[in-house]
Amino acid sequence: MNDIAVIVVNWNACVDLKECLQSLYTDPPGDISYEVWVVDNASEDGSVDMVRTEYPQVNLMENSTNVGFSKANNQAIQASNTKYVFLLNSDAAVHPGTLETLGKYANANPTSAIIGPKVLNRDGSLQFSCRRFPVIWAGFFRNTLLGRLAPNNKFARAYLMEDFDHSKTGNVDWLSGCAMFIRRDLIDIIGPLDERFYMYCEDVDICWRAWNIGQKVVYMPDAVVTHAIGRSSDKNAEKMIVEFHRSWFEYDKKRHPNDNPLRRAVVFSGLWLRAAIRIFNRRNAERRQRKSETK
Repeated sequence: MNDIAVIVVNWNACVDLKECLQSLYTDPPGDISYEVWVVDNASEDGSVDMVRTEYPQVNLMENSTNVGFSKANNQAIQASNTKYVFLLNSDAAVHPGTLETLGKYANANPTSAIIGPKVLNRDGSLQFSCRRFPVIWAGFFRNTLLGRLAPNNKFARAYLMEDFDHSKTGNVDWLSGCAMFIRRDLIDIIGPLDERFYMYCEDVDICWRAWNIGQKVVYMPDAVVTHAIGRSSDKNAEKMIVEFHRSWFEYDKKRHPNDNPLRRAVVFSGLWLRAAIRIFNRRNAERRQRKSETK
C-alpha cells in the first residue's frame, strides 16, 4: 500500500494538467511512496489522451459529465487505498520535496488531520491559502465595492489571515482545497468531501468538521505549491460565480441550521446581490474589451 494518493480533478485544463503531472514525477519522494489519480470531468481538450499517452502510470478515471469538484475527488478517495490523500488542483504544481515533506510531517504529527502547504502565485507572491472561518462582515468587504472603498478593512484582513506569519507552521481554521493533505483515518470518521458543494466551500467545510472532533488543521510552509488561480473555472466564469455564491449559502445553512429567518434572508440577499454585481461587472469589462479591440 502506498503512503499518499495524489488526486487531481481536471476539466479542460490539458496544458496545466501536464505541468501538474510533470511536477509530481520530476522529483519523486525518497522515503514516501505515492500514486497519482486523475479524475477527468468530461474534458474536450485532449486531456485524457495526454494522460494516457504521456503518463500511463497515472490511475485515470473518466466521467461522462462534469460531476463537480467534490464528487470527482470522492471517486478517487473511495477507489484508492492509502494512508493519506493529497487533493491537488490541475492548475497547481508541487515544488521539489513537497510530497516527502508533507508525508513525514503527517507521520510525526498524528493529531494534524489536515495539512496545507505554502501556496504561491505564478509570480512567486504569496497566495492566502489559509484562512479564518468566515463571518458575515467579511462577505460585505471581500471582493465588493465596500472592500474597494476600504481596502485595509479589518474584516477582510482578518479573514485572509494577513496578520499571520506565513513563514511558520501553525494551526489555522481552514485551508484552500487547491492543495490539501488529509489523513485517511479522518475521512473514515467524518466522511469525505460534502457533495452538496458542487465546487467551492468543500474545503472550509471539511476543515470545520475536523475541528469539530478535536483534530487539527495545520499550515506547513516547508512544503510549497504554485497555483494559477481559476485557470480551469475561468473557462465558464459566470457559472462558477453562481456556484461560488450558492456554495457559500449552503455552507452558511449547514453551519447555522437553526438560524433566524431575518439573518437567513440577509445572507441570501447579500450573496445573490454580490453574485449579480460580479456578473454585471464581468460582462461590462468584456464589452469594453471588445470595443477597444474594434477601434
